[in-house]
Amino acid sequence: MAASSGKSVLFVCLGNICRSPIAEAVFRKMATDSGVVDKWLIDSAATSDWNTGSSPDSRGLACLRKHAIETDHRARQVTKDDFMTFDFILCMDESNLRDLKKKANSVKNCNAKIELLGTYDPEKQLIIKDPYYGSEEDFETVYEQCVRCCKAFLESNS
Repeated sequence: MAASSGKSVLFVCLGNICRSPIAEAVFRKMATDSGVVDKWLIDSAATSDWNTGSSPDSRGLACLRKHAIETDHRARQVTKDDFMTFDFILCMDESNLRDLKKKANSVKNCNAKIELLGTYDPEKQLIIKDPYYGSEEDFETVYEQCVRCCKAFLESNS
């Protein structure tokens, strides 16, 4: 997971078992396919501690596998160090954004740019809705949004 030349991104959602691990896996595959994965530190985390240590939701894993993407991510909560380590902290909705900005205020040397991943969506879908209580279709929608956003984010940071 070590980055050799200093670009870093942390994807964040509420529990780190649905949206953020999908975004992390999608971005990692794009960076790998573009030959730049060694230039990036890529991870994901949660605003809550509910699922710490858990694998991503089985529906999210199935969605990723359908698109030939694997992940071995385990859920973790955002730490104060993340605000000093990562260049970008990209989250999924306004609640995540509020929680992250509140936490960032307690960090002296916050270097991270904290924003919604959806700000990069060419289709202007600002919010990536939590699919947890939804269907496989909802996970597919999250995947498609993550693909669009991650592609634009990678292009703007290459």
